[in-house]
Amino acid sequence: MIIGNGLIATLFKSQDKENVIFFASGVSNSLETRAEEFLREENLIKSTIAENKDKIFIYFSTCSIYDSSKTGSDYVLHKLKMEHLIKKSCHPFLILRISNAVGNGGNPNLLMNYIVRAVKNNETINVYTKATRNLIDVDDIKNITFDILENQALNRIVNIAYNRNYSIIEIIEIVERFYNKKVDINLIKSGSGYDINIPDVENYFNEYNLNNKELYIQNILRKYYSQL
Repeated sequence: MIIGNGLIATLFKSQDKENVIFFASGVSNSLETRAEEFLREENLIKSTIAENKDKIFIYFSTCSIYDSSKTGSDYVLHKLKMEHLIKKSCHPFLILRISNAVGNGGNPNLLMNYIVRAVKNNETINVYTKATRNLIDVDDIKNITFDILENQALNRIVNIAYNRNYSIIEIIEIVERFYNKKVDINLIKSGSGYDINIPDVENYFNEYNLNNKELYIQNILRKYYSQL
């Protein structure tokens, strides 16, 4: 059973499971401040749990929880509250904290969507020189989720992220090489990043030989952006 219709929710539509709730209908904007949006997610979680007590409840949370620049934000505090609610109310459950997912569609202002559009349209890009991001292919999120389910490794929180971060300049350079273009960049000495520990999923990237940072982004570009 899938709750939601965004980038993460659509991953599981072809492999939906009767005994599993894939809850991917939460607040996704890390800058959100409207109380009614947070309450909408909370009420939906409570009603979904109440109506499906015999099912595995999978909640897609966020690795933004580790971002020191967002500590104390309404968004992060809300996500932590929802995680606590699920841990307290569900058995079995699985909380998956996701980094920056990249796939077909999604918000046009997501980082990769923005950079690809800017490079293809020869737009100047503002680059925060100290900023890093962790980009992960949505197919890898799906595969890792099913691996965890198959191993019955439940009732815990798992970070799902790529095994390395990218600087913003690094991402732009890879996109430029992919499209054989060069864009103007405006360097701003600001920004931040944060490390994500992935002990539960690190072997996945080794097993499938996904450790080359540039090839990883190139494969994402080939899969999701070559037709744009």
